[in-house]
Amino acid sequence: MTIHSDHPFVPPEGDRDPLRRLRGRMPSPVTVWATGEGRGRAGLTISSLLVAGGEPARVLGLVDADSDFWDADPATWVVNVLGVEHRFLADVFAGTAPAPGGPFTSGTWTDSRWGPVLDGSAGWMGVRLADTEPRPVGWGLLVEAVVEHVEIGDADAMMHVRGRYREVGPTT
Repeated sequence: MTIHSDHPFVPPEGDRDPLRRLRGRMPSPVTVWATGEGRGRAGLTISSLLVAGGEPARVLGLVDADSDFWDADPATWVVNVLGVEHRFLADVFAGTAPAPGGPFTSGTWTDSRWGPVLDGSAGWMGVRLADTEPRPVGWGLLVEAVVEHVEIGDADAMMHVRGRYREVGPTT
């Protein structure tokens, strides 16, 4: 076996998708969308989202159509905004880190009327699926939800840039 510094699954420089490379340079929030209760809980790490103010406010997100999140048939869910201390949890819900006992064994969760809330997050929104049907966009589903409740946490938010989690520091 040869050990080298290159990642074995990253294509050579000239074969990489330029759109994906550009998108990776644009900071994205890191959230976990969580729904259900007890053994019926489901969640997914989502970084492709937009929060739109208005009456009512909306959340738009690109969600993997094949994810377990849709198996729960969510009408409501919680958009948990992760802090830098939740790096591992983000990977667990993205399916890239192990979670013996299931993903909700990572972190401490409290049930709300919209779904599971992560204790110590940067904040969360309780949302319900809007009247519009999720529709295919790119490799995901464009999902629209109406914001019904917002809580601000004490942690600073985390962002994802160039394949890495980074802390968003406090503003002055």
